[in-house]
Amino acid sequence: MIGMTVATLPTSRRSASPRRRAPQIIEATAMVFAERGFHGATTQDIADVLGIRQASLYYYFSSKEAALELVCLRGVEGFFETGKAIAARPESAQKRLSLLISSHLSPMLDRGNFVKVFLNERQHLPTESRRRIGRWSRGLERIFEQVIEEGVAAGEFRAGLDARLVTLAVLGMCNAASSWYLKENKGVPAIAAEFSNLVIDGLAIRPAKRRPSRR
Repeated sequence: MIGMTVATLPTSRRSASPRRRAPQIIEATAMVFAERGFHGATTQDIADVLGIRQASLYYYFSSKEAALELVCLRGVEGFFETGKAIAARPESAQKRLSLLISSHLSPMLDRGNFVKVFLNERQHLPTESRRRIGRWSRGLERIFEQVIEEGVAAGEFRAGLDARLVTLAVLGMCNAASSWYLKENKGVPAIAAEFSNLVIDGLAIRPAKRRPSRR
């Protein structure tokens, strides 16, 4: 990856064990960053979770900032590609927007720590890394906007909607769920369904009010 300073592991047999541990190392890094924040965490904290020497972490990344970029990339990966595929489906804008909301929330099930770190800690990335990752976020925002605009044009959503503001509101609501969903007695699919109903109902065209007849 351009700009990443992650160390390359040698190809000898002695490197097999570190290579196999790479997913575990990144998982532990995400957990520590999610719990303590980037500035509150140290590489020693990560090493302690894994039960290894601090120096061993540098098989996998050259600095704490490089580790943060790895975690943020894992937190954002797939969102844009999945969203683009959903937007291209031959279905109503309402259905596609509902699917976009569900797909945006579903990564909390299998990589919740990565998503939380991406949302809360990416501002601590070096400038170039932050810009690189920010492009993915802006691309996803545009996908939501496009589907909402198509819904307005097709008469599925109310005319005059500000697609940009609606997009920011929907993504803000979905992103906030990463900080509280584990405390609630609801699964991610149920939350996605509630959010979808709330958004779709809010954007739907209202039936014209009938004026009371004069007698």
